Amino acid sequence: MPRTTALMTLGDLPAAFGLLTRLPVRVDTAHAMARGARAAWAWPLAGLAINALAAGVAMAAIWCGLPAPICALLLITVQMIITGAMHEDGLADSIDGLWGGWDKNRRLTIMKDSQIGTYGVLALLISVLLRWMLWITLLDTALWPAALAIGALSRLPMIALATALPHARSNGLSHAVGRPPLPTCLLAAGISLGLALFCLGWMILPVITVIAPATAAWAIIARRKIGGQTGDILGASQQIAEIAALLSLAALA
Repeated sequence: MPRTTALMTLGDLPAAFGLLTRLPVRVDTAHAMARGARAAWAWPLAGLAINALAAGVAMAAIWCGLPAPICALLLITVQMIITGAMHEDGLADSIDGLWGGWDKNRRLTIMKDSQIGTYGVLALLISVLLRWMLWITLLDTALWPAALAIGALSRLPMIALATALPHARSNGLSHAVGRPPLPTCLLAAGISLGLALFCLGWMILPVITVIAPATAAWAIIARRKIGGQTGDILGASQQIAEIAALLSLAALA
């Protein structure tokens, strides 16, 4: 089915939810395949919904009198359940491959392997522990604005890298979805930045100041080590952006 070139369609939002979440959303598969990466403008909206649900569970736990560490852990757990831990999987596979292989082909082979190595395990431990500790600091003061803003902003690097970097392999999820055209990326940037500005006000500036160089550094590493991006690289960029945003907000809390 030929891909449609409209900047936005009504079917893009369920397509984004179908790709990025395990939520029971009815997706028009033919439409989603026809749209491909042009539906990526809606990824920040899917991220916003994911974190809204996760923050809602954390808030309910707070109201029940549970301690902050448990509430923060519940928030992260709900994130993983809703997304199927696809971003965590991307982080683990990326770190395993980029630092476990000695050339491009070997790195890509490791990244595609379903088994996890030492690098991947350590990356997951660091990611989960950092996010857990950082969310604890934000639960009482900035849970909702932080959760909603980060949900949207942390999906933007996925779109930016998919637009800027070529595919590192000729198959896989990223290749199947395609590369978002520049107008799609700019629309996604406008949506995610607008949502974050509404939630955080001008506190968005230090957040962007941290996310942007972290994303650029990750893009440079991926380009040099495997020649471009894969679905794992994109998933890992979400985790990196979320940690970067949490670090900046926790420093200001």
